[in-house]
Amino acid sequence: MTGSSSIVAADPSTALMLRVRDGDAQAFEELVGLWQDRLVTLFRHHTGDHAIAEDLAQEVFLRVYRARASYKPTAKFTTWIHTIANNVSSDLRQRAYRRKERGVPQNVSASTSAVGLEHLAVAASGLRPARQADRSELCGVVQEAIAALADNQRMAVLLAKFEQCSYEEISQAMGLSVPAVKSLLFRARDQLREKLGPYEREGTR
Repeated sequence: MTGSSSIVAADPSTALMLRVRDGDAQAFEELVGLWQDRLVTLFRHHTGDHAIAEDLAQEVFLRVYRARASYKPTAKFTTWIHTIANNVSSDLRQRAYRRKERGVPQNVSASTSAVGLEHLAVAASGLRPARQADRSELCGVVQEAIAALADNQRMAVLLAKFEQCSYEEISQAMGLSVPAVKSLLFRARDQLREKLGPYEREGTR
């Protein structure tokens, strides 16, 4: 079995994308159904705004459809779509920066949705929060901790913890070397530990 054939066999999304490339409209609908919630969740935790997350997810699908004719299964579809998602996120940051330079108020919330973030921050930091910690207080600290991460650190953490991507997959998606990805995740983990350290369960230090 060739490399591309093994990728197709192991990744249903890749098989669907090949059908999309060949003009199968139903396959594209199936692909959107398979990835819609995942992308919205990824972007929601990245931007802190559900409406913006939905818009960004739609932009990803638009780019996927536009690029369908040139798609080649040289890597898993998961890696390819995460690359597009990272590019869309980068474009959003550049637009936000230009708006800031012109003095235009930002639309993207500085905070991040608390849904799922407690689990994310705890998993990324390696800490075990005390059971007795006030949940609302902890959620607030988690939001601050995630929002304080640099954009590329946050994306790396989301891909690693939510999407279960390997270092190699993250490096391809973000256009970085594997050591650079490891460095991003190490710094993010360190920052999260610093923020969440006071909530660590006694006896785990």
